[in-house]
Amino acid sequence: MQNFAKGAALALVAVSAALPGTSVAQDYPSKPVKIVVPFGAGGPADVFSRQIAQILQDQLKQTFVVENRPGAGSIIGTNEVAKSAPDGTTLLTMSNTHTTNESLTPNKPFQLMRDFVPVAAINYSDLVMVVHPSVPAKDVKEFIALAKKDPDKLNFASSGPATPYHMAGELFKHMSGTKIVHVPHKASGEMRSAVLGGHVQMAFDAVTTMTENVKAGQVRALGTSAAKRSKVLPDVPTIAEAGVPGYEATIWLGIMAPKGTPQAVVDKLNAEINKAINRPEILAAWDKQGAVPLAMKPAEFDAFLRKDIEKWANVVNAAGLAQKQ
Repeated sequence: MQNFAKGAALALVAVSAALPGTSVAQDYPSKPVKIVVPFGAGGPADVFSRQIAQILQDQLKQTFVVENRPGAGSIIGTNEVAKSAPDGTTLLTMSNTHTTNESLTPNKPFQLMRDFVPVAAINYSDLVMVVHPSVPAKDVKEFIALAKKDPDKLNFASSGPATPYHMAGELFKHMSGTKIVHVPHKASGEMRSAVLGGHVQMAFDAVTTMTENVKAGQVRALGTSAAKRSKVLPDVPTIAEAGVPGYEATIWLGIMAPKGTPQAVVDKLNAEINKAINRPEILAAWDKQGAVPLAMKPAEFDAFLRKDIEKWANVVNAAGLAQKQ
């Protein structure tokens, strides 16, 4: 009996040694976690990251802090996370800005799929194409006609190169055959203010942040960017049905961690984030804002990212937008 107990104990030790990630996942997080948002305050990435951080803090009984590190089209904050310890205490909120940057900015100091591991997707939402009320165009076709009449006279704002707002504008230009000047800003708040103030004529913005301005009459919505009309702006036609057949673009968000982060930690975070975005109160709040949860396993999110990188590489190459090495 004594030999059996001793053998069982040794077997338990062997199993524990073979599964080193088990104790790591059980202990995680043993200290505060920082979520770096490489975009300015007030935009979708910032707002939703803070919501997720608060829920993770409640679920995991540990402090989760959001830190905005905008600049260079997300590259500054992202590079900071790439250099961080791969222990799950520093995470990155990312978007299709990052998948676009893989082809738009090939000489950046990191590569997304080399230096990071996918953790979890968060959500996606439609964009809305808006113009300042002073623009004499009531719909997409009139705007295209105006742009073609005076090439490079109209301009559109974005929160920086490679952001979904920038690429939605470039895709619109490419598919509509128009020449419109891109005016990048440091953050989505600055982009929004530029259009609301009439300093820039047009912009693509997330329905989650621009809908109230549309309803207040501060801007005119010409079209939304998904294949179907937005639930929060049902009277606004899609850009595809309003004059640019086949047009489609969205903004989505996700979480990544530095390469080398233990798989057990990644899996635990994935499970907790998926639990968070499916909480009834979150689903209800996001539905009112026009945001749709994206629940994926790490491997599914990995495949999603690789497909999106390929998609935007095709747009960047077709439009000749890639920065020179």
